[in-house]
Amino acid sequence: MAIVKRVFLFLLTNFLVITTCSIFFYVFGIGNYLTQYGIDYVGLALFSLIYGMTGSIVSLWMSRAIAKWSYGVQLIDERQPDPALRSIMTTVHDLSRKAGLTTMPEVGIYASPDINAFATGPTKSRALVAVSTGLLERMNRDEVEGVLGHEISHIANGDMVTMTLLQGIVNAFAIFLSRAVAYAVTRNRDENSNNSLAYFIVSFVLQTVFLLLGAIVVNWFSRQREFRADAGGASLAGKQAMIGALKRLQNNYETLHAESGSMATMKISNRPAGLFGKLFSSHPPLEERIAALSAGS
Repeated sequence: MAIVKRVFLFLLTNFLVITTCSIFFYVFGIGNYLTQYGIDYVGLALFSLIYGMTGSIVSLWMSRAIAKWSYGVQLIDERQPDPALRSIMTTVHDLSRKAGLTTMPEVGIYASPDINAFATGPTKSRALVAVSTGLLERMNRDEVEGVLGHEISHIANGDMVTMTLLQGIVNAFAIFLSRAVAYAVTRNRDENSNNSLAYFIVSFVLQTVFLLLGAIVVNWFSRQREFRADAGGASLAGKQAMIGALKRLQNNYETLHAESGSMATMKISNRPAGLFGKLFSSHPPLEERIAALSAGS
């Protein structure tokens, strides 16, 4: 399984933004933390924080538009002629009100055989909840409501913003450490100067490595948020509905194409493969989620 399919689309967008900014800043000489006396660590720390948050914030701001474009999400509104789809929209809005949301999220459907749904968007008032055609075909009404409750909980809990802040901090550490280490490695100790090209190459490689290591931390935190969203879904739609949805996923998983490019940002299903897969998995194993709900935790 390709690594990109295991890591958040959010993280991929963030990585591309950070990398693009790295090249742009290097070419135009932006970021004056290197002086004739050495590296200015305070300046580098400020630079890293501002720079690191940029990729994360841009990723969040673009998330709803990227989701619609990437998966061909068709929005559902009051003019939708299909009563079943109008019912999905009504359910999302009812659960949203129950969760305390004052602005209703957009509701959409996308064509995919996967049993999946996701919530994304830059704020609680600009969110999107989308479900796959595979989910609607394979789940009953209660199970669908459990899934939708899970996704609404992500929005109500502010998970998109929380993950953005965490990713921004991880970015900042990756940028700071990569440049500090690269300076130490490439510095000409006789002249206290740097080989500029070597510094750029080493810092770029280290930044990539540190961002991947940071993804392990971000994904671990995401898995904890999933347990919380499951509990929220149980509160909104009913415990049995939420457990039923997870069991349906578990029972049908072997017949589906695993990880067929589904939106990983807040998707409800995920099956980590091996230790490496678990480290980069955004969701806990289904059996653990079911056990947690059954135990009432």
